[in-house]
Amino acid sequence: MNSRYSVDLSSLMRLYETNYAKLLPLLPRSDEVGDERFYRVCDDIYRLKIIESTRYTTMISLGLKSDKDVVDYLSPVLTVRLYHDARVAEVCSAQQISRLKPIYDYPNLRMHQKDEKHQVNRFLGDWLNHCLRRGISNQSVC
Repeated sequence: MNSRYSVDLSSLMRLYETNYAKLLPLLPRSDEVGDERFYRVCDDIYRLKIIESTRYTTMISLGLKSDKDVVDYLSPVLTVRLYHDARVAEVCSAQQISRLKPIYDYPNLRMHQKDEKHQVNRFLGDWLNHCLRRGISNQSVC
């Protein structure tokens, strides 16, 4: 029997809260637009940059800073909004997806998974774990 997918809101909110807690120690020291922080993990350098800062929210971009000949669409880039009053972090865009929907019909033209939003936020959590465990911070360009 093919059942309709529904969002597990409590699981998604728990993921948002966990990602927020993981992001806080990785953020640049100030929350000024343009501030960056770099993390070297093995041979890769990840850049966390503040692209918007207001009283209750901060928007950041996370990406792989590569000097290698890597095609842009293969290099992971996420835009994340942190809601400081609610203490949650949500992925707003990822790769070529400019706005993530909570549910996608499947199949669809772009072949997004039904729970694409949940998967991308789980990916963010894994990436943050990787930076927290193995990353070496550097405020300036590496």
